[in-house]
Amino acid sequence: MTSTPICRSDTILLADVGNTRIKLAVLNPAGSDACTAPIVRALPTVAKRQDLISHTFRPDHLEKWLNAVAPRAAVVLVASVYEAAATRLEAALAEVSATRHRVLRQRRIGHADLPLTIGLAEPHKVGIDRLAAAAAACLVKSAGRSAIIVDCGTAATVDMLSAEGEFLGGAILPGPALLAKALAEGTSRLPEVLSLEHGSPPPMPGRSTQSAIAAGIGWGMQGAIIKLVLEAQRAFHGEAEVILTGGWRGAVRDVLPGAIDLPDLVLTGIALAAERACAR
Repeated sequence: MTSTPICRSDTILLADVGNTRIKLAVLNPAGSDACTAPIVRALPTVAKRQDLISHTFRPDHLEKWLNAVAPRAAVVLVASVYEAAATRLEAALAEVSATRHRVLRQRRIGHADLPLTIGLAEPHKVGIDRLAAAAAACLVKSAGRSAIIVDCGTAATVDMLSAEGEFLGGAILPGPALLAKALAEGTSRLPEVLSLEHGSPPPMPGRSTQSAIAAGIGWGMQGAIIKLVLEAQRAFHGEAEVILTGGWRGAVRDVLPGAIDLPDLVLTGIALAAERACAR
């Protein structure tokens, strides 16, 4: 993390820059958590979510959100797996700060800023989204139990967290939209099928090319996620809790019974980095 200081009086904004979307949120001040679910009482909470398209977002949409959530000074914590989009976001923030005479400080966070033990040789090469989710999962999982984190994003990840809270790594595979795009771009006649990320796959057999692709990707993703979770459970001798997050998690929720559903796990992990910086 850069040397930009964070004070408890700051309005703290969070930015999770992914391959498809930039997820923005405001960190709720400590003590403002209105959630009554015991499992998330220890977590920081976020509010006033806004999503931008990573490739093509308009700076005026960013400024409109900033005006609504933080009309005065604020600090923005940026965690990114997409450098070009993060650079564009940071440039837009700097322009708003300069041209509107507003104090908008920025900090890019890395693995060392998270309250997480990383049991890998090169932690700086691990996606910050995976590590932020794992940091939040440490507070979600039951004490003394390991956890499996299933993050349903542009890429799907299935990561493992030891009972002691150590990030062990995991598996990465393309999400539904990437699979559909690969089929369309890698063949001469197969169309790109949209809206595969929500709801159940169509029943077999698919009776058109579109429904056959939707069935193949939908059922295939469910099967892949189930198999990866089973392999992770095997490594943990069947004792791990499953934590589910990400935009298309609804497509696999039914096949992961008992999973803890937390849509904003990555943003929550970024919030933990902010709280850690405030405590210094």
